Amino acid sequence: MNVKFLTYLITSLAAVAIGATSAQTKITNQSKVNIYGIGAIRVGMTVTEASRVEGTKLVYKGKNVEPSCDFVFPQGAPKGLGFMVVDGRIARVDVYDKSFITTLSGAKIGDTEARIKALYPGQIKVTPHKYTGDSGGHYLTYVPKDKSDRNYRLVFETDGKRVTNFRAGKLPEVEYVEGCS
Repeated sequence: MNVKFLTYLITSLAAVAIGATSAQTKITNQSKVNIYGIGAIRVGMTVTEASRVEGTKLVYKGKNVEPSCDFVFPQGAPKGLGFMVVDGRIARVDVYDKSFITTLSGAKIGDTEARIKALYPGQIKVTPHKYTGDSGGHYLTYVPKDKSDRNYRLVFETDGKRVTNFRAGKLPEVEYVEGCS
């Protein structure tokens, strides 16, 4: 075989393999959130790295700059999903607005507080919600048992009965109540 043809063939096969891999990592409503991220996107990645592994551009809402703290959103991904970016790196994953995305354990928006506690027995710390605590709202914070995970959390916000949104990522950002404000 001629060298040009072999080079073309190898390059073409690599492009197909990369395309297939990207298609497999796309975030969908079936993607699962864990304390480290969602799908192939991991806390600590740069926006460029996360875009590459996701195969979808992550865009700043209304901005084309990279401030010290902001949110990015995957183009074409399910609604109700965003990523907090601090100093150019993914710090947390936010799930909101009646999204269908769940955690690895199956926790989701609309679940009762009792279900969250049952999914993570002995690992949920309950604190009053900053804005709705007077009317019963809570933060249900999953605290991992493994010491290697001590800097990560899942935080479920509730209205006192049901989960209204949740987020996952590293401390301290995962516990920021008002996002980047």
